[in-house]
Amino acid sequence: MRISGQQIKVTGRLLRIARLDADKFQFLEGDPQPVLDGLRKCGTRVDLFTFIQRLPETTPKYNYPMELDNFAAITLSTFDEWWNKQLGFKARNKAKQAEKKGIVLREVPFSEDLAKGIWAIYNETPVRQGRRFPHYGKTIETVYIEEATYLDCSVFIGAYLGERLVGFIKMVIDATGTQAGLMNIVSLIGERDKAPTNALVAHAVRACAARGITYLTYSNFSYGKKLNDSLSDFKERNAFQRVEVPRYYIPLTPLGRVGLKLGLHHKISERIPEPLAERLRYYREKWLNRRLQAAATEAS
Repeated sequence: MRISGQQIKVTGRLLRIARLDADKFQFLEGDPQPVLDGLRKCGTRVDLFTFIQRLPETTPKYNYPMELDNFAAITLSTFDEWWNKQLGFKARNKAKQAEKKGIVLREVPFSEDLAKGIWAIYNETPVRQGRRFPHYGKTIETVYIEEATYLDCSVFIGAYLGERLVGFIKMVIDATGTQAGLMNIVSLIGERDKAPTNALVAHAVRACAARGITYLTYSNFSYGKKLNDSLSDFKERNAFQRVEVPRYYIPLTPLGRVGLKLGLHHKISERIPEPLAERLRYYREKWLNRRLQAAATEAS
């Protein structure tokens, strides 16, 4: 739904939480009060509204209930500064390796051909990073519709091996033109030896520097109590750093006030002690891999 010029999405069953549809990529501009008033009058029950401050605004600007969230962010001046002084040696070599192995990077307009290439990448495997990959099994039509969002402020970067798309980035630029976020960055696992993902990050940095964009973000640096994993290690090697910013949670109903006080706005998984959560992730990965192997055996 659209409230006060902002596209809003509402999630949750017991506790209904509203946020900007492109939360962490687009940001609330100006006074939040018109959005709060609109949500109260919209005719749909909304218990909490949450929003986050953009970079570099790390100091709270509002007196609403607040918790710290975080970005994985690169602070940019020039591409050469990042490449020579911020980027890790291993990641720099991998980006060079991609070029040597025939990976070609270029910005591309959104099109049916690009959507088909993205669809092929999404449907390579049902499991990525030890968990179900949410885009696996989607139709080309669904992928096209989902990737066609925010086209007026998006940049698509493709990694090509010959004419085949082997990786891509969808980068969304905020309204001020100072912060860009990697909404999607996915490459074919089968071409991992060519390091297309490292090359994509390098090209995204180059694209931001050319546009005068100061901050490039790659979602969160860490999630809840989860300790470092392979993805956060990848981010760190590519010079992303953890930057904490205020996230506000504003109750709009009595249930919202109670839910916020009890911490019901957080996922159940975030309440599990990290040693137990890590063990559960390990068993989940093993179970998913067994299912994947069994399915491959049946298909052959």
